[in-house]
Amino acid sequence: MTTSVIRFGHDVATDAELRLCGDIGDGKRALELGISREQNALAFAAAGARSIAVDPDADKIDAVRAAAAEAEVTVQGIVSELADLGAISSASLDLVVANRTLTDVDDLGRLLRQVHRVMRSGRPFVITVPHPFAGVYTTDELGSKVHPYGSGSRTIGDWFIHLIRANFRVDQILELGVSDISPVPTTLILRAVKEGD
Repeated sequence: MTTSVIRFGHDVATDAELRLCGDIGDGKRALELGISREQNALAFAAAGARSIAVDPDADKIDAVRAAAAEAEVTVQGIVSELADLGAISSASLDLVVANRTLTDVDDLGRLLRQVHRVMRSGRPFVITVPHPFAGVYTTDELGSKVHPYGSGSRTIGDWFIHLIRANFRVDQILELGVSDISPVPTTLILRAVKEGD
């Protein structure tokens, strides 16, 4: 069953609790940038948004289209690299969500400039990634230092710099996933708002 709840991963609070995405009903346009396990494009459509999903994997696009047909909602699927958003009009989107889909992007600056181009001013871009500190190990079994902060993924500072350079303002940062199992956060969620035109 498809719900209108936007999800950010297993054991992570939903947008119903975090309230990062805002109202997307009444035909507002929302983009899932890279199709996640949660298939948030379906949630956008169920909430009344004009939903778009972009992913380089045609099988993922086919799967989200099939799930949308089964749920009797509409999702526009575009097979494209994440930074190639030429099929989307400038200043046309009210929400972009990238749920654990940006970690392997080589040219993050280019991708963020494209996202900035397609978004309406003042609207949110919500990014979820594995928390960069979750992969830090200070010593291995021989006592050697391994995986220092920033060696395996972008740091929080890297995300801020890239977003600021692309003319986004980060207005929320959530570090989630601390538990009895993990003494450090496992999930980083950034909400950035498009500034300018």
